[in-house]
Amino acid sequence: MKSTDDGPLVGRSVRRREDPRLLAGHGRFVDDIELPGMLHAQFVRSTVAHGVITSVDLTAVRQVPGVVAAFTAEDLDLGDITARLDRPLSEYVPTAMPVLARDRVRYVGEPIAVVVARDAYTAEDGLEAAKVTYETIPAVMGEEQAFAADAPLVHEEAALNTLVDVTLFATRGIDRVFAKAACVVEVEARTGRQNALPLETRGAVAQWDDREEQLVLHTCTQVPHQVRTVASRCLGLHERAVRVIVPDMGGGFGLKCAVGREEIAAAAAALRLRRPVKWIEDRKDALTASFLSREQHYTARAAFDADGRILALDADVVCDMGAYSCYPFTAGIEPLMAAGEMPGVYKVPAYRARGRAITTNKAPTAPYRGVSRPQYVMVVERLMERAARELGLDPVEIRRRNVITEFPYTGVNNITYDPGSYRESLDLCEAALKEAGWYRRQAAARSEGRHIGIGYSCFSERTGYGSTAFAARKMEVVPGFDLSEVRMDTSGAVTVTTGTMSHGQSHETTMAQIVADALGLDIAKVRLHQGDTDRIAYGWGTFASRSITVGGSAVRRAAVKLGDKLRAIAAAEWGVPVEKTELGRGRIRRLDEPDRELTYEHLADIAYLRSHLLPDDIEPGLTATAAFDVATDGTFSNATHGVVVELHEGTGQVEILAYVCVEDCGVAINPQVVEGQCRGGIAQGIAGALFEQVTYDAGGEPAVTGFMDYKVPTAHEIPEVEIHHLETPCAFTETGAKGAGEGGTIGAPAAVLNAVNDALRPTRVELDNTPITPETVHRALTAPVPERTP
Repeated sequence: MKSTDDGPLVGRSVRRREDPRLLAGHGRFVDDIELPGMLHAQFVRSTVAHGVITSVDLTAVRQVPGVVAAFTAEDLDLGDITARLDRPLSEYVPTAMPVLARDRVRYVGEPIAVVVARDAYTAEDGLEAAKVTYETIPAVMGEEQAFAADAPLVHEEAALNTLVDVTLFATRGIDRVFAKAACVVEVEARTGRQNALPLETRGAVAQWDDREEQLVLHTCTQVPHQVRTVASRCLGLHERAVRVIVPDMGGGFGLKCAVGREEIAAAAAALRLRRPVKWIEDRKDALTASFLSREQHYTARAAFDADGRILALDADVVCDMGAYSCYPFTAGIEPLMAAGEMPGVYKVPAYRARGRAITTNKAPTAPYRGVSRPQYVMVVERLMERAARELGLDPVEIRRRNVITEFPYTGVNNITYDPGSYRESLDLCEAALKEAGWYRRQAAARSEGRHIGIGYSCFSERTGYGSTAFAARKMEVVPGFDLSEVRMDTSGAVTVTTGTMSHGQSHETTMAQIVADALGLDIAKVRLHQGDTDRIAYGWGTFASRSITVGGSAVRRAAVKLGDKLRAIAAAEWGVPVEKTELGRGRIRRLDEPDRELTYEHLADIAYLRSHLLPDDIEPGLTATAAFDVATDGTFSNATHGVVVELHEGTGQVEILAYVCVEDCGVAINPQVVEGQCRGGIAQGIAGALFEQVTYDAGGEPAVTGFMDYKVPTAHEIPEVEIHHLETPCAFTETGAKGAGEGGTIGAPAAVLNAVNDALRPTRVELDNTPITPETVHRALTAPVPERTP
């Protein structure tokens, strides 16, 4: 089956179909939407990190010229947003997040009231007239404060400010393994709080449609159906009465797969006023009051035998989740991911992990590209490096001795890993750096007093999480499946729907490649629709590298079913068995008489306009639907990253000299798109390793309010990335593809950190925390070298 005369499209770098529209400025984002009579909303936000609201006075706000309305929680009477796990209270404490704070505020920037005005500037003026008074409570700003016996409680129901406390996979006898091991190494690591920082901030345009008796909410979300569910519940509407539409979206990275409060409040204002209401988040609010991520603390140890083979892994993970659980993933998203998947690519015989989520007076945490994997991979890779040093082994060799090489492999964490190229990617990455001469250059540089280091990270990326995997986390809302409809019209053109939601992943191109191949159709005749809850029956959106693995599989199944119907109609017209037909190049051909063909246009004409010619067992129309779910533990992409850095003694600057990525995501639907995902992910991983961190003062005031404070790397700091592809097809996705969305981010922090430590080897200083600041590097390079311990 060929989609073009040149062969299948899957596996080829087809030009992105989105680009002509977007590059010419013809994209349509939330802020581009203008409606007659539209009003603009902004939010009165808390100026204290923790306190009881004693009064909210909006009288002066309502008197500002151009302000149309101002609403508090009491005015709108909205339901709360509550994310739940089906776990006992000893393991998980659910907390309600009000759309607007009612009696208490829990972080600086928490929305208290919404001001609606004729334009955004007037709404901002209205904010300045608001008067809110508080009875302040000491802020809980970190782990030590949270666990203190006399600490204030962020939520009264959460003792010791703990929302999640779960111990997983405690292998019997693990302490004896550590006691008898030839080598035990430890790592304590902390990672900085980050902002996912999509180019397009959050936003919404809401309007009431009298004809449809429906609230229409345009918003930039990765999970439109989940937004619909939450909006309907908070507003007290039937779900049918809420339609969520996602236009073009300028990035999400996980931040936009949590349901936010502001879009619900904007929708409530539009419902109350019966006028369109727009809210666009400004960059200051995006940095201080939006969902954040990644602030984690690991205390880990690993036991090895004398040959460098790992015997046991023990970890305690504490994740600072901020003030609330995000919906639908809960505060368990980070600690459960870390504790559940930490063994990764290595054959770990004994394992124990405790995962905890604490609540503090900071903006809440949502998923961010990689979700805990950049952090726990960094910790495990640091353990490997430390063990190699203690045992006198080469860092790459100790990994060779421990990576999984026989598949399928069921790990100590009860996860079954499908075939991958763990050893092959490691070997190829090392070979690439050696062939480029970096080991020779490093030796020469050290003789000159320069500090060049080489570091690696070897990891897997679990993708295509199905309902089985999410159910294992005991989520009350269980994502997993995806639905697709493929419909052909009388001209032979095809419309495809998917429940995934592109925010830069090229779905309009890759999904069309899949459909064009399955139907033997010109790709120009395929059009994708996504992000409209009225047009798509249901979907779980895009996160966790699920779009091609799950969504693409549903799309292909539906396309194959439609192709089967086209063959059945053709077979009926010819009076031959369907097995004697074949589709390709936009037509059905008879296998026994290859010169006889029927075009798709001819068959569509019968299916729609002359349906009386159809046999009784074929219904009119050309529409096929299909669902896909992953019944296994998912499919694992894998990669090895190799990094060369130079440390500059005078400034402490870390300069990345070379970056090699060897990745395996199964069948690459579009290799160019895969490389784009790798490069973008690596840039974000480098950002977390070296630059970005959201910080607060002791009272909970954000110290980061703009890009002067939040250090985002530029193109100058991000190196060229040399990418090598391996291909181990997935056996149970419809296309053989595995996910590719998060691997770049997962591997980069560990590889960069290991490279920095390799450069610091002569100083005998080791760093385990990120971001690695110039100040830290400068101190390490200029401090006296400690004496070796006997």
